[in-house]
Amino acid sequence: MIVVNLDVMMAKRKISLTELAERVELTPANLSIFKTGKAKAVRFSTLERICKELDCQPSDLLEYRPDPEEI
Repeated sequence: MIVVNLDVMMAKRKISLTELAERVELTPANLSIFKTGKAKAVRFSTLERICKELDCQPSDLLEYRPDPEEI
């Protein structure tokens, strides 16, 4: 499964969801869907804007963890 660590990066950078949403030109609702891992997909352009704003790599935001039920 893919785990989204956006909240961790936002805390490290001391930026709120509303502020980040404004900076990357997304609605707070859409950014929240991504942050909670409920998004079905994310555009590379969106991921690029988030990484640029948070000064991080995609791997800082997205992490693969094997599903414990499949192990």
